[in-house]
Amino acid sequence: MARALSHFNGKPTLSLSKPNPYLPSSSSAHKPTTVAMAQTKSYWASIEADIEAHLRTAIPIRQPAAVFEPMRHLVFAAPKAKEPALCVAACELVGGDRAQAVVAASALRLVHSAAHAHEHLPLMDRPKHNPVTHHAYGPNIELLTGDGIVPFGFELLARSVGSGQNNSDRVLRVIIEIARAIGSQGMIDGQYHELQQGARSNEEWIEHVCMKKEGELHACGAACGAILGGGSEEEIEKLRKFGLYVGMMEGMLNWGGGNEEEGLMDVVERLRGMAIKELENLSGRNVEPISSLVEAASLCNL
Repeated sequence: MARALSHFNGKPTLSLSKPNPYLPSSSSAHKPTTVAMAQTKSYWASIEADIEAHLRTAIPIRQPAAVFEPMRHLVFAAPKAKEPALCVAACELVGGDRAQAVVAASALRLVHSAAHAHEHLPLMDRPKHNPVTHHAYGPNIELLTGDGIVPFGFELLARSVGSGQNNSDRVLRVIIEIARAIGSQGMIDGQYHELQQGARSNEEWIEHVCMKKEGELHACGAACGAILGGGSEEEIEKLRKFGLYVGMMEGMLNWGGGNEEEGLMDVVERLRGMAIKELENLSGRNVEPISSLVEAASLCNL
């Protein structure tokens, strides 16, 4: 299988040059034109801009500065993730308005920022610590600030109840979705197993870690967007599965353990096919923007 080495968030990634066997040859996702690719990038960039604008308003520099300055820094210093934008895109896909999902997307961005801060604490006993990472604060401040970022995300969600909309049930459901995705059976499970790597760095172990870390959060983002956009239960579950497969793909393509076995890339191909299948069942919807996430190159470049 032909592969090319590129980079994503500073990590080496494997970009597959093999044609996607799960998309018809007439599909624009298979043979994207320059215009279509530009429109897709513009779509994702506009979502990221809206999320960032919301967070800059939500996290101003105010008293106590010792709390809000590190929080603002750690949130915007963290590399962007796909889960927040996927939340907004899923909301729009089921017919919702972007404003309905931007708060949940911001909460997911905060979760990612906190996780990134904790995983990159400047501790000297971490053999995998990346010396290139810039740390504006010491480990104690970054640890405590990361702990404070997550509940702040839930506060933003709670405050969004009402706001001229009859959305309390949906917001409550989203809060539960996010809490489960980042808890002991979600992201924390993946982080724990990643720390226990040792001699268990095989395909099955990598797949489990990627499912729990990246997969569960992407699934959560897609499901939350569909919930807030008023999607049907069927649409919510299809987008949840789509997000899970996309997240697992991204985790495997960005895996930094030097694993380039054909078996691992075969899993990526299988996940791509499963993700596309979920979108095929969303009849009558414009799935072109969101389908770009299943292209390996898009995972690196969007």
